Amino acid sequence: MTKPKVLISDKMDPNAARIFTEMGCDVDVITGETPEQLIARIGQYDGLAIRSSTRVTKEVLDAATNLKVIGRAGIGVDNVDIPCASGKGVVVMNTPFGNSITTAEHAIALIFALARQIPEANTQTQAGLWPKNGFMGVEVTGKTLGLIGAGNIGSIVASRALGLRMKVVAFDPFLSPERAVELGVEKVELEQLLERADFITLHTPLTEQTRNILSRENLARTKKGVRIVNCARGGLVDEAALKEALDSGHVAGAALDVFETEPAKASPLFGTPNFICTPHLGASTTEAQVNVALQVAEQMADYLVNGGVTNALNMPSLSAEEAPKLKPYMALAEKLGSLVGQLTTGAVPRISIHTEGAAAELNARPIVAAVLAGFLRTQTDSVNMVNAPFLAKERGIEVREVKSEKEGDYHTLVRVSVKTADGERSVVGTLFANSEPRLVELFGIKVEAELAGHMMYIVNEDAPGFIGRIGTLLGENGINIGTFNLGRREAGGEAVLLLSVDSPVAAAVIEQARSLPGVKRVMALAF
Repeated sequence: MTKPKVLISDKMDPNAARIFTEMGCDVDVITGETPEQLIARIGQYDGLAIRSSTRVTKEVLDAATNLKVIGRAGIGVDNVDIPCASGKGVVVMNTPFGNSITTAEHAIALIFALARQIPEANTQTQAGLWPKNGFMGVEVTGKTLGLIGAGNIGSIVASRALGLRMKVVAFDPFLSPERAVELGVEKVELEQLLERADFITLHTPLTEQTRNILSRENLARTKKGVRIVNCARGGLVDEAALKEALDSGHVAGAALDVFETEPAKASPLFGTPNFICTPHLGASTTEAQVNVALQVAEQMADYLVNGGVTNALNMPSLSAEEAPKLKPYMALAEKLGSLVGQLTTGAVPRISIHTEGAAAELNARPIVAAVLAGFLRTQTDSVNMVNAPFLAKERGIEVREVKSEKEGDYHTLVRVSVKTADGERSVVGTLFANSEPRLVELFGIKVEAELAGHMMYIVNEDAPGFIGRIGTLLGENGINIGTFNLGRREAGGEAVLLLSVDSPVAAAVIEQARSLPGVKRVMALAF
């Protein structure tokens, strides 16, 4: 049998090539090629191992006629066209946890650098100035560290900070009270964190919910003299507003390892006193680079030789026999998970997945994993059906599975329920013609809708004239309605409207919709 052939196109630890060979693959290490050279070469390979330099574009994928798997040594896959890869049946893998300790340690290092003004003191001392009286630092012992994001990396930062005798408060919508106790941190809302923290570190992905989470307004709410560290993602901090806060002295110091635009050739922060920056070094340690290189080689070789799937971003863990039957159910499950995730705020200590009828006769694990992936993807990146159960457990989310083979109103049904501070909330879906996912119930209200593309979710009082008002509002803003799905508890009571639209709905339009008479809640959704 011909051995699978793998190309390593970026520099990585040489042991990666050894692992490929030992696990039964032929491997070539050819780095630094131009896109044109890669396109000319890629057709002969079954696997492509990359880091951040190689860009796997549609043009590369079109030429990769034999490619079966792409492995990214690291977490970020911005350099891979994942939708195109999925369409061509190419599995995309990453190593989401190989850099965790390294990135957490870099955040701690920057905390110390800010506390004692080490970079500037070093510069002046080497210039022969001996500025002993010019630098007055602060101790970290006894200070309050505010974590924005308490997932894998944030929890490691918390453990290190507690070892330094810091107090740790954490804001994370998915952090359960039980998990907070386990970590030894105090769970707080963002407003409390901003008011109390002496140091703030960010450990959250960049999503629509987290973009500019440290905005001008939120920076103004922080404690005077706060010090801020970001080793997570550029765009979490409003860089222009941060400069203003540093110049005014409200923020005593800031350290960024990531910028909104990278490489950061220019920034309003460059040259600002009490500002430290590094060129995205969070993952740059010998140990981390060895770890991710070895992990990606093991994952890719296992897939190519044995068919095993680990940390795949676009493929569930399925056998060949199960896949055709489960595929539409997984699509339904992921949409239901995404819907309830987008509509739920605050901590979710429990998710229940209830299958009825024909759905209850299938392997539940892929369905559960699809629900969790859809749910968690609304708040964090690099989630897939393989790592979603692990991430849910890490966040302290209890996952319940319930089966009922007896059919109800539908021959097959999937119900996703989440426990929140406001009680249990459920969304229910089925398959039309055994293949088309449909929502049939939303928070106890019967409503039939296809979950796809850009949508609006509106809760309003059931009263004459509302449909005309919302239609007029969207028309005036140039937004075309695709489908119109209504449901209500009772005549004159609470009603739900799900609209599919042809383009994203701007925040300004959402605010206008909220101001309409009788409207209780409006949200933009995306699937």
